[in-house]
This record gives sequence, structure tokens and C-alpha cells, in this order.
Amino acid sequence: MVHKFLCDFRFLLLAAAVAFIYIQMRLFTTQSEYADRLAAAVTLFPKGYAFVPSKLLIIMCSQHLDFQVEAETRCTVQMRKLIDQISMQQSRIVDLEEDKKRQDEEYGQMKALVQDLEFKGLQRRVDKIQTQVAAVVIMACNRADYLERTINSILKYQNVVASKYPLFVSQDGSDPQVRKKALSYDQLTYMQHLDSKPVQTARPGELIAYYKIARHYKWAMDELFYKHNFSRVIILEDDMEIAPDFFDYFEAAAALMEKDKTIMAVSSWNDNGQKQFVHDPEILYRSDFFPGLGWMLTRSTWNELSPKWPKAYWDDWLRLQENHKGRQFIRPEVCRTYNFGEHGSSLGQFFRQYLEPIKLNDVQVDWKSKDLSYLMEDKYVKHFAELLKNAKPINGADAVLKASNIRGDVRVRYKDQPDFERIAQQFGVFQEWKDGVPRTAYKGVVVFRYPPPRRVFLVGPNSFKLLGIEGV
Repeated sequence: MVHKFLCDFRFLLLAAAVAFIYIQMRLFTTQSEYADRLAAAVTLFPKGYAFVPSKLLIIMCSQHLDFQVEAETRCTVQMRKLIDQISMQQSRIVDLEEDKKRQDEEYGQMKALVQDLEFKGLQRRVDKIQTQVAAVVIMACNRADYLERTINSILKYQNVVASKYPLFVSQDGSDPQVRKKALSYDQLTYMQHLDSKPVQTARPGELIAYYKIARHYKWAMDELFYKHNFSRVIILEDDMEIAPDFFDYFEAAAALMEKDKTIMAVSSWNDNGQKQFVHDPEILYRSDFFPGLGWMLTRSTWNELSPKWPKAYWDDWLRLQENHKGRQFIRPEVCRTYNFGEHGSSLGQFFRQYLEPIKLNDVQVDWKSKDLSYLMEDKYVKHFAELLKNAKPINGADAVLKASNIRGDVRVRYKDQPDFERIAQQFGVFQEWKDGVPRTAYKGVVVFRYPPPRRVFLVGPNSFKLLGIEGV
């Protein structure tokens, strides 16, 4: 644009010069015409009247000179005005050129800033993808008061790591209070599962709730893994509170899962995590028994499970050898979740004996600084075998009394499931088995503290062989 102005004003300057030459030529022509007319007028008078034309000539010449001076003055004034205008325009051109230069510099700076912001924005998106650990979903149905308590517990620690752990509430059914409660939180995403298909139980008298729960779980996992495209999901229920280091724990465990594909899932729960059986919040174990109650799995594992997901009792289904295929689960000694749901689908089963006394971790463990490589499959067998070999054996009856009178860790052998149930009952730990595996067991060994900090190992008939322990 500036270059266009420059060309225009140069053209005006040329036009002014042409006009000036033209005016000078007109003045010269006019002077010539007046001279010719005067000469012709003199010839018309007799010689005796020669003085008359002379006077007339003087008058006419004087008039002509006045006209010429006036014309030249007018021309000069016009030329000065034109030159002043051109000078002003040239000054404006200089200003415009300076403005353009400044604008070019500002444009360059702005372009660099935009590129920098675009790079940082892209980097933030990349960082988000790189640092996102897992989606967290609360499975809800018809307990609005429980849901509120759970959400508040999660938000207490999730707010500072929200980008790593996007929060969802998945409601099964249309309870209006649950929907209203979930939608009252801006920090989460609400999902609703509406299923009007009739439920056909496999056996008469079964609770249809277990069938509805299984359908809900499959729908929610499909949504999060396939629609929202998360690589990991942490599943919580609407009657849970979490520990202060809940998210740091799962971040450390996620890194472990990436390295060791024999880990099927990571849980925040210990079935024998009652206050009287735990001591060290930094200890983690491998287990052949799926704990549930606050657990994380990966999309690759869900790709395997989703097509064959059961109609009911999904947690017991995961505990079957045909489904976990020898893979194991990570669990803590001290729980990172607390289940306060006395009233629910299980009708409060075992609540007062096993759930209410659970110890919820209250220590902020710095999981990022912990070396968890001992949990890798090849290392853990040796690590656990060493712990077991160093424990003092107890034989015979009165295992509880004998364990209380021995310093250090102890181990107690059991012959079969009934024998295990008898010994477990004496200590007060879970007696239940699923598909030949006691709760919390690893290679047939159940470990707990009694009394803390002493470890008690209940050792199965084949445990030493599975752990490669000889000569014990």
C-alpha cells in the first residue's frame, strides 16, 4: 500500500512539472500575439499621428506586463501549493514506510509468539496424553447419600491431579436423586446406563441385582475404553472413601503394569486389611486372588474380557483360572480404599466382621521414590520365597498362641481347604476360597500380621514347590 502511495505522488509531481511548462509556453505565445497586434496597429495611423500609437503602445505594453506578472504570480502560487502538497505527501510516505517497518517488526514478533503458543499448546496436549494415568469411574445406582460421600472423598485428593485422573460417575437406572447429585458437580462427567431388557436368572431365587451390575460394568467399561479412548480405568463403587496417596499409588502401579504383562490388574484393597492384621503402608504384594473394591485394568485386558463378560457375578468370574490365565494382581498391605456400604446388593454380608474394621491408609507415601521392581514376576518369586524361608515354623494345634509367643515372622502349614479354614478361623482372617485359591493368596500362601508387626504365613501343601524352596 505504501508503495502505491509513492507511485501516485511521483505521478503528481510529474504532472505539476508538465503543467508548469505548459503555462510558461502559453505566456510566451500570448506575448508574441500582443507584439504582433501592436505592430499591426501602428501601420494603421498616418505618419503625423505616430505619437498616438506610441502612447497607446506604452499603455498596452504596461497592461500586458501587468497581466504577465499577475499570471506568473498566480502560477507561482499554484506551483508552491502543489509543491507543498507533494512535500506533505512525501512526508506522509516516509511516516507510512516507518509504520510499515514497525508493523513488519510487530508482525514478526506476533508470529513468533503465536508459533511459541502453538508449540506450548501442542506440548500441553502431548504432556496430557503422556501423563494421563487413568479415568476414574464411580459405579452408582440408587444411593445418592453414599455417592455424595464417595465423590467428596475423591475430590479431596483428585483436584490437584485432575488432568491425570478424569472423574466419571456412571449411573445404572434412573434414580432422580442420584442423577441430580452427580450433575451438581462440575468436576466430573456423568454417564447413565438405561437397560430395560428383562433379567433371566440362571437359578431360581437369585438376586437380579447381580445381573444388572454385570451389565452396567460392561457398558461403562466399553464407554470409557472405546468411546472415550482411555488406556486405563480405575473402578470404584459408590460406597468408598480413598486414602491420601490413592492416586500416587495407582500411578506407580501403572508404570509397573506397563513393564510386567503378567499383572492383570492392580487393586487398592486387601481382604485381610483389618486394623489388627496390617502394619506397613509401603508394602505391596502379588496375589493369585482378584481383590476388587477399587481396581485398575488396561484396555488391552478389557479387549480380552469384554466379548465374554459374564451375565452375573463378574468378580468371582475374574477369579476363575480360565479367565485370569495364571496372571496375578497387585494389592497393598494397608488398604487405599474403605468400603462404608453396609446396605447394598450384598445385603451387608460380612460387613461388621470384615469391612467395617478395615484400616484405611492415612500416611502420604511417596510412591514416586519407591523402587517397586521387587514386584516384577521374576524377582517377586525369589523375594517372597526368602521371606517365607526366614519365618519360623509352627506345628500342631494352638497356632495363635504359639505365634504370639515367638519373636519374628512365623509360618503355619495347612493340608487342604478344610484345614486352612480351621486355622484361618482361629486367627480371624478370611476363610473363603474361589476356584481353589484362598483370598489374598500367592502360590497358596496367605500372609497377614498377627500381632503387628509380626508376619504370619499360612502355607499350602504345594507352596514350597511353587516357590522353588527346597530342603525346608
